[in-house]
Order: sequence, then structure tokens, then C-alpha cells
Amino acid sequence: MLPQPTPDATTTTVTWNEDGTPRTAFWRSENGAPPPTGIVVITDDIAADKALRIARRGSSLLWRGDFQNARQLMRALDRRLTKRASRSPQSTDAGEVFLANRNARAQRAAVLGRILIPLEADYAIRLRRAPDAREACAHAYGRPAAQTTDESTDLIGETLVSLPELLGVISAYEWHRTGIEVAALGARIHPAHGVFAPTRDEYLDLVADTPWPQGIDHPVVWDIGTGTGVLAAVLARRGAREVVATDINPRAVQCARDNVDRLGLAGRVTVVQADLWPYVYDEADDGEAGDTPRADMVVCNPPWIPGRPTSALEQGIYDPDSDVLHRFLSGLADNLSPRGEGWLILSDLADHLGLRTRDDLLNRIDAAGLTVVGTSETTPRHPRAADSADPLHSARSKERTILWRLGRG
Repeated sequence: MLPQPTPDATTTTVTWNEDGTPRTAFWRSENGAPPPTGIVVITDDIAADKALRIARRGSSLLWRGDFQNARQLMRALDRRLTKRASRSPQSTDAGEVFLANRNARAQRAAVLGRILIPLEADYAIRLRRAPDAREACAHAYGRPAAQTTDESTDLIGETLVSLPELLGVISAYEWHRTGIEVAALGARIHPAHGVFAPTRDEYLDLVADTPWPQGIDHPVVWDIGTGTGVLAAVLARRGAREVVATDINPRAVQCARDNVDRLGLAGRVTVVQADLWPYVYDEADDGEAGDTPRADMVVCNPPWIPGRPTSALEQGIYDPDSDVLHRFLSGLADNLSPRGEGWLILSDLADHLGLRTRDDLLNRIDAAGLTVVGTSETTPRHPRAADSADPLHSARSKERTILWRLGRG
């Protein structure tokens, strides 16, 4: 199912002069980037150094040349920005290195995001050697806002998007179309644009292999922050009697429903839009009443690094002040059946970066009235874990993904 157009995504307009003529277009940014200012029209003959100087002054570069040359220009600017950042003194403190690299990446993204590509009303790219991105854009943005069956109704006009965002939209659509093979499922999961994809799959094996809570063979399970629905599907395939999956992101809810339907699990998995918990209880409810919904298992794989996300995808990685983690722990005991368990799947990378300690987590668990029933852990298999050139290699090489089994105290 395609998303509906975001109401305010194409209502901001930008203006510039081109060949002596005033021009106006809509501005679109899924990440909430501000509208471009000081737009300079450029073509294939611009030198990378000149383009970088313009972009670093804060002006945006509207590309009117060959599409593939625009990609080459972006790569050339990226190399220059990366080289410049590498000259900065590097601390030996892992946390400081992390913050410095994150700031450098943000600055680099801001400059590269000033390369603009025009989309026609139907999302076509009228540039030489441009890909057909119409279906990809429709998947990410929804059908063009003014597209109707009434032939008298015109489509919206030209829209400007940043080249990095457009390339991300195209890449996301390919992932959505072909899917990602998940060994723990023996099937493919199809992520949607703006929904965190299960490319780090080691945690799925933990969930697939960890024994059910003692004495409960076919648990009622809640999957908190389901994303693509991959964990809900793994749990249903394992034999959970019922799975309720929640997510606050409407794109994720639709994505999870589509995946559940595709896997033939719609009869056992329900996906609802909610901020963490699928039910809200009365303050007087003690959680023991037989007719009150409680879960035998609550599974949560929250963002694992304290920090502010800069895009929808980063919301699966960065959690400001560990808010999601803390709220999950604080509410877990009230949402578990008496013999139930909460399964918290969490990378300890933040520990090795000095952003959180194991004791901090254990203290939060204790304060929430929970006890640690047991743990399982695995070593991440993503490429960065073995990349010695990564500035964070020292921390990444020690990283473990841990499944914490938590019971009511």
C-alpha cells in the first residue's frame, strides 16, 4: 500500500532566478531540512572545488546537467569533506571520537544535501541518464498530491529534493521490492521507506533460540516498536499463541501489516499504532485481574545509542536521553502476566563509547521493580565490526548484542 502524501511536505515553496527568469518550485524533505536559500543553477561544467565553495557558503546547487554526473559531483565533494575532517586532531577517548565523527557526518550531510534535483509533477526526472524514479518516489512520498481521475485537475508543479535523499528513496524502494532474506524466518522481509531494516540480524537468532518463559509453552507476546514486523513474525513462527505488535510510526505499522500478510501470519499477529504499550490501564488496576490484557512475554529492541536522530531511519538507532529504553523498563512490570518475562534486546556499544554503563542499566532495571532472570548474547556480524579503519573500531570490536530476560520483582 502506498502512503498518502504528507500534508505539509510540498506546501513550502522556494524561488530563484534562472536565465533571468523568476522560478518557483515546491520543496520536499522527509528529514525536515529547511528550504534551500540562495539557489545557484549548475550544470556538468562546474568544477568540484567551485561547487564545494558555493555549498560551504550556504547556497544550494540546482542541478540541470547529466544525472550521473551529479552523482559523481556528490562523491567528489564527499571525498573532499572526508579528507578535511580526517585532518582534525583525534581524541583517544571513544566517546569524544564518537561525538566528533557524528558532528563531522552531520556537517558533511548538510553540505551534500545542498545538491538539488528537480522532480516533475509525476516524479519524473527530466535529466540526461536519469533513472525512472516515479515508483520509488510514489512509494516514499505517496501518489502526487493533486493526482485524480478528473482530467481537469492538474498535478502539482516541479518539486526540488536533495540528491542524497533522492538516492536514498531509490535505494529504499529496491530493498522494499526485493526484500531482505531473514534466516531466522526462512523468508524475506520487505522494509518500507523510513522504516529501519533488519540488516543487523544477529539479534533475530537470539530471539529465535532463547527458551520461552518457564511453564509457558505458547505465550501471548507483545512486540514493542515492531518496525518491519520481523520480530513479531519470528515469534509467531516459533509458536506464540498470539502476537500484538506496536509502533508509533504509521509507516512502520503499515509495513509490518504488509509483511505479516505476505507471510501468512495475519491470523496470529495484530499490528497497532501505539507509543510502546497496546493497552492503557486504569491507575487502580493491579495487573492481577483475569480479564485485563497482559502479556506472557514483552519483546523490545529499542534504539541502542543515547543521542538525537537526524532522520526517520536514525530513530531506530538513536534514543535521546535513552527515553524509549527508560519508559519501556518503567512500564514493563505492569504489562507482564505474573510469570511473564520481558525480553530486552540491546547492543552494549553505548557502554564502550562511555555514553551509558552496564551499572546504569542494572540500576534502571532494579528501580523498575524488575529482576534479571538471565541473559544471552552474540557478537555483531555487520561489516563495521571488523573494519579496522573505522574511527570507532576499538569500541565496535568489543560490542555485544545482549538479550536481557527480565521478570517482575
